Amino acid sequence: MMWPFYLMALVAIVSTVRVVTNANPVHALLSLIVSLLAVAGMFMIVGAPFAGALEIIVYAGAIMVLFVFVVMMLNLGQHTVEQERKWLTSSAWAYPALMSFLMGLVLIWMLSSDYTTAGPVMGTEVIGPKVVGQALFTHYLLLVEIAAMLLLAALVAAFHLGKREPSAEKEKE
Repeated sequence: MMWPFYLMALVAIVSTVRVVTNANPVHALLSLIVSLLAVAGMFMIVGAPFAGALEIIVYAGAIMVLFVFVVMMLNLGQHTVEQERKWLTSSAWAYPALMSFLMGLVLIWMLSSDYTTAGPVMGTEVIGPKVVGQALFTHYLLLVEIAAMLLLAALVAAFHLGKREPSAEKEKE
């Protein structure tokens, strides 16, 4: 009964390798979406549907929309559109399509195997949002606070690194 987990892990690994090795940013984003969905499927299989749903909503949803928005904002002109048409071959879509097909097989298997009443495939129990919240804000409270401080420091550093000086703006005009 571990084949769905290993299949999702294979999809995640292959898609992630495609993200790193792909020179085209749009194709890399497609592979990253497939990889994040595969990780969400792995969370579902091991009995953490809340973590899987968060993976889909936060990473595959919100962050990928942000990445696509940035790529669209980097509109580099007509030359880039023509180059994208040349790159957009069937082989560019073959890997994401194959990986999505494999994830679809696992999804069909999970839906047909009465997953909701039988419990998780690999885990001993289903972990819901209440258990996650209790663990994060009791046993792991210090780690959550450290992560929040690191994210705040990264946000301040990114703001200061990306800030333009008023004199630099006047020189460009």
